[in-house]
Amino acid sequence: MRLILLIVLSLYLNSSFAQGNSYFDDFENNSQIEWVADDSFIDTAKTNPFPQTSNQSAMVLELKDDGGQYANIRFDAKRNFDLSDNFVFTFKIYAESSTITGTQNNQVSLKLQNSDLIEPWSTQTEIIKNIQLDRWEELTFDFKNDNFINIQPGQVNPSLRTDFNRVLIQVNGENNNDKITVYIDDFSYVDTLKSGPIFNKLVWSDEFDGSGAVDDTKWFHQTQLPSGGSWFNGEVQHYTNRLENTYLDDGKLHLVAKREQFTDQGHTKSFTSARLNSKYAFQYGRVEVRAKLPTGVGTWPAIWMLGQNIDEDGGYWDIQGMGTTAWPACGEIDIMEHWSRNQNFVQSATHTPSSHGATINHGGQTLNTASTDFHVYFLEWSEEKLIFGVDDQKHFTYNPANKNPSTWPFDAPQYFLLNIAIEPSIAANFTEGAMDIDYIRVYQEEGSTASTESKELMENEHRIYPSLVDDNLTIELANLDEEYLRISILGLDGKLHREEQVEIQDYKIHLSGLEELVPGFYHLHLRTDKYSNSLKFIRK
Repeated sequence: MRLILLIVLSLYLNSSFAQGNSYFDDFENNSQIEWVADDSFIDTAKTNPFPQTSNQSAMVLELKDDGGQYANIRFDAKRNFDLSDNFVFTFKIYAESSTITGTQNNQVSLKLQNSDLIEPWSTQTEIIKNIQLDRWEELTFDFKNDNFINIQPGQVNPSLRTDFNRVLIQVNGENNNDKITVYIDDFSYVDTLKSGPIFNKLVWSDEFDGSGAVDDTKWFHQTQLPSGGSWFNGEVQHYTNRLENTYLDDGKLHLVAKREQFTDQGHTKSFTSARLNSKYAFQYGRVEVRAKLPTGVGTWPAIWMLGQNIDEDGGYWDIQGMGTTAWPACGEIDIMEHWSRNQNFVQSATHTPSSHGATINHGGQTLNTASTDFHVYFLEWSEEKLIFGVDDQKHFTYNPANKNPSTWPFDAPQYFLLNIAIEPSIAANFTEGAMDIDYIRVYQEEGSTASTESKELMENEHRIYPSLVDDNLTIELANLDEEYLRISILGLDGKLHREEQVEIQDYKIHLSGLEELVPGFYHLHLRTDKYSNSLKFIRK
């Protein structure tokens, strides 16, 4: 192997690349890959029988297809590929003409599949390249710019998908019994993990502590029916503001859908549920929601977001006078959707003017315990892209090449919605089901001012002392023309320890009773109807 390749490999293994999902194999004991042969024979330590100027490697992989109907070699990645930034696979190949039988086109296919599926090929994509005989050549498979073949018509460009975790190489097609022997070397896929924003500052959360009604300073019950008397998509529920449908208990929010006759706004329906709007809107950051989902065919729980500017009668921000833009131009971000008719699958999606309703922009993953265990559903939203997943396992990235109002309305604040819709196909034996939420948290970059709970942000500096707190704490406020301020104290884990409204005297706030906090770092959130800010202090 040439020295330069050994140097590159060393960089892969000892630099930040190792934090990504990179794979390299020079077949000289530097492998990161466990190759598997299907219907064929492989030798991963074969002496190179055809050393040439283009490949003088001592060792290569030998693939013998002795007529296997679906002969191939493959490997499974440790986690799903993120092709949004890193979409190129390369390797060298030598096809030995004397071993070929039949009339198949001399070609090699690189396929990407989902090994988590019972039929991994059922959602595959592939790129096919013609190969020359009796010579080494290096081939590049670019899943953003090359011609690709999706097995399912209508699927998006592979670079927009994150459901692939298997690489499969197949020579001279499949479903034939022709023979061929090829040699492969220097397989490479590099995930460089482009540095992006670091969302490490907790700016807003609800830990759902306490009992009874939800915090009405953070949430609004959206109950007004759309014009026509029914919710969209043929849904058959009423949304209510009753404790029967939303309540706090055991440190969790319980959002409950029920079968019951309920009359409101002149319409009687057979199901009730709840639809919460957050009184908080923000632009860019990481969202984490720890939740357990309901069961019951026909239930449709969702954790999602809409543009703060949506023109929707009865919605919180529309009531505040912010509604100027119709859906989907306002943008919709679906962090989690779950249909119990597909019990073990959760999905994320975007809706924009370029694709909405039956949007082509979606991805998800199998989650066998979606309704029995709590899982953390996350969104990372930057000015470049949206990344979705569960428990730190990414499953969808939305990153359109051309960002404009049609493809990217996600350059303005959005707010949260939590709800369970009921579809007309609801199971006859369904009585009730709950989406239980442990917490919802928003993190942004340190120093970010893109988080808004109001129409204006305070940019002036405040001063907090002492820096090491025993019992008492004083905050000096910079030119704040308010009489009262809402304060929240949260630990670094996002747990809410204290929340109250305090009086401002001579541009100062005095807090006492902090000896009840255990020693450590804390976030202090300050909010009024006009601005919000966040400070830190240490309880010594």
